[in-house]
Amino acid sequence: MDRFKSAEIIGWAKEVLSIEAEGIASLEDSLDENFLNAIRILSACKGKIVVTGMGKAGIIGQKFSATLSSTGTSSFWLHAAEAVHGDLGRIEENDVVVVLSYSGETEEIKNLIPFIRQIGAKIIAITGNLRSSLSRYVDGFINVKINKEACPLGLAPTTSTTAMLAACDAVSVTLQKIKGFEEKDFAFFHPRGSLGRKLLLRVKDIMRKKRFNPVVGQDMLVKDVLVKITSAHAGAASVVDASKKLVGIFTDGDLRRNLERYPNLLRKKVKDVMTKGPVVVKDDDLASQALKVLEGKKIDEVPVVDKNYCPVGMLDVQDLIAAGIL
Repeated sequence: MDRFKSAEIIGWAKEVLSIEAEGIASLEDSLDENFLNAIRILSACKGKIVVTGMGKAGIIGQKFSATLSSTGTSSFWLHAAEAVHGDLGRIEENDVVVVLSYSGETEEIKNLIPFIRQIGAKIIAITGNLRSSLSRYVDGFINVKINKEACPLGLAPTTSTTAMLAACDAVSVTLQKIKGFEEKDFAFFHPRGSLGRKLLLRVKDIMRKKRFNPVVGQDMLVKDVLVKITSAHAGAASVVDASKKLVGIFTDGDLRRNLERYPNLLRKKVKDVMTKGPVVVKDDDLASQALKVLEGKKIDEVPVVDKNYCPVGMLDVQDLIAAGIL
């Protein structure tokens, strides 16, 4: 590497990006009636979208199938070579098979087509050769022809696979929009992802409850409240009236603020020194909504109440951090 100048190396990389960018841009001219026909077939599919291919195109196909599945279109990947060794049984009549092959002349693909036809599934080709053997036997195709590969030898699939990937993304997003697939749907398929947690996780799923949620009567002495808070490893206690409804909260801040004011603070009833009408969140609120409450009020801990305004938990900002909401 030392024999090459830095500018020369950067220049090679820029050339690749430029060629591939031009290749993707040129696909816009291919978005014609053939593309619309392919989309109509795919959106009308009553079964699954089966994606197949070989080599580099096959790798793109795996990503395509995964993107379809995560954006509301049921799909699975099928290796073209394995298909004729028993995996054809996965394909059913109501499916649509999307075949990725830039040349359209890959031997494994050509061998596969007659069997898919016999099953009765429709076939869509994503190819750069509209006069290929593949193109003659499909129900629709998407043209991904490019002018040149970024590989200086013109041999390694580079621009062609980039263009194929971009076309697959265009198909996935178009189907997503047709289906009306929204954030909440995406979150459902990604429950362990950050978006899934923010859109699905509720306060009741992460709040501190039972012995970790100190609840005291309003006539309890402060010294006894502190014992209960300490035993719960908490930073505050919810204060309730005789009907078990929340009337206040007693926090470390309340303790500090009242120490000088009341020399006999530990013997006072908690209702005399608590924060009345505290900020609360509901147990069925989204955890992400609770975070906004904490941030907006600049507090670290908040009581959680049920529909009857009875405290059922305590939510700390640390609980939100542990759950991946913050």
